[in-house]
Amino acid sequence: MANPQHEEEESKSVVSIASTSLRKSRKSKRPSWFTPKRLLLIFCVINLVNYVDRGAISSNGVNGNLPICRNGKCKPATGIQGHFLLNNFSVGCLSSAFMVGLLVASPIFAALAKSVNPFKLIGVGLSIWTFAVTGCGFSFNFLSILICRMLVGVGEASFISLAAPFIDDNAPAAQKTLWLSTFYMCIPSGYALGYVYGGLVGTTLSWRAAFWGEGILMLPFAILGFVMKPLRMKGFKHDESIEALTVQETAVSEVQGALDPKDRAVSMKEDVTNSTIHRPSKPKIATKIKNHLSRFMKDMKDLLVDKVYVVNVLGYVAYNFVIGSYSYWGPKAGYNIYHMTNADMIFGGITIVCGIVGTLAGGFLLDFMSNTMSNAFKLLSTATLFGAILCFGAFCLKNMYGFLALFAVGQLLLFATQGPVNFVCLHCVKPSLRPLSMAISTVAIHIFGDVPSSPLVGVVQDHIQNWRSTALILTSVLIPAAAIWFTAIFMDSVDRYDEESDDEESDDEIETTEMPSLEEKKTEKTTESAAQPVTYSTVV
Repeated sequence: MANPQHEEEESKSVVSIASTSLRKSRKSKRPSWFTPKRLLLIFCVINLVNYVDRGAISSNGVNGNLPICRNGKCKPATGIQGHFLLNNFSVGCLSSAFMVGLLVASPIFAALAKSVNPFKLIGVGLSIWTFAVTGCGFSFNFLSILICRMLVGVGEASFISLAAPFIDDNAPAAQKTLWLSTFYMCIPSGYALGYVYGGLVGTTLSWRAAFWGEGILMLPFAILGFVMKPLRMKGFKHDESIEALTVQETAVSEVQGALDPKDRAVSMKEDVTNSTIHRPSKPKIATKIKNHLSRFMKDMKDLLVDKVYVVNVLGYVAYNFVIGSYSYWGPKAGYNIYHMTNADMIFGGITIVCGIVGTLAGGFLLDFMSNTMSNAFKLLSTATLFGAILCFGAFCLKNMYGFLALFAVGQLLLFATQGPVNFVCLHCVKPSLRPLSMAISTVAIHIFGDVPSSPLVGVVQDHIQNWRSTALILTSVLIPAAAIWFTAIFMDSVDRYDEESDDEESDDEIETTEMPSLEEKKTEKTTESAAQPVTYSTVV
């Protein structure tokens, strides 16, 4: 005859073991050293290396020149242009070739973030980036290096669209804009470091070595994307959540089976029946693609009908139209207007100092004001307007030192918009749309902003043959940017960061439909085994 006390002790032991197993399973899913500050540091370094590449390929050490002969003296060919004997148009194509990969891949990575762990997507993207920049160093003709530069854009696409949402999720509530500003501060810093890095490595070693060095710098971060257990992005639930629920159900089932040996056969039969009936059939590839496209089109529609998002991006496009041309034509304009002998160093110094100070100041100021959508647009419109006035006034001055003083303060104000404008992109949409929001924003500001602005400014300059007038016409485009952001102050803008996403709702539905069934089984089992009371709350 079975001893009831012995069976009760055995049941409690099984419950304790199952509970411990469940806790260990959950604990193993938690990152060990992956703190928010380390996350920010990792993303900042990745962003810095990415823009070092942008600056390096524009530097004289890497970009190079064709052989020049004057008065019987010849300077040898240098860099990519000299090695492959490229004309200026071809060299210009290399600097913007990354846009092809970025435009194509950004929406794809953003859409995949709904079903694939975003951090692993970043790992894939950075692996492509590392492969591409290394390939630039091994390129044997213009076409090979052009293809590699396009692949660099593919790698960048995964990181640009997914990094900002991760940072936004893990930043302290009172410092969200400051954290975003710290991340975007790496853009001007990376550009400036790229000029120096490309010049030093390109002249002392070779232009190929500059690309190999970038690949070595990025490789550890590409590997990190695959081996790290990331923090979950708000608005998404991936395999980890499903696995945790499965472990929980398994633990409860095992305990229930161990409590009453007579019911083991019945339990096994139910498990076989349930697994046969409820096992989901794997969708075909065509069906998966169709589902992804359908969801992508729905998400795109949600973005395009969001007035706040559209207005924010329109202002960002006009702003980037000017900033892109400043970075490309600024040194040449300064040389022709004020006869600067070291225009590259002067404009590079202004960019890095104003970029760092202005970007951080803009983020700190918005957090100090309280980071709301209305305050973000107030800061965007005010900083852009006064920045435009100062830059416009700078180009009107005939004294070089007066120009540099006004232009530096104007640039400081213009860079202060980086944190707030991206804060709006992240918070004016529901959490599950943030990767796509960042991807479309990045695509828009490039395809309608800095990519066409440089050649258009060149056309204007060829027509009027006056760099001062050309610079004033370009700077005036900042006025519409400020006006667009000013109108958004009066829009019904709501911070949707805490809004539930479709993915979260669907997951909650799964949990509420499955968990009660476990409770029902527990209740039934307790009723049937009234003589052997056991507490299940330890497991659940």
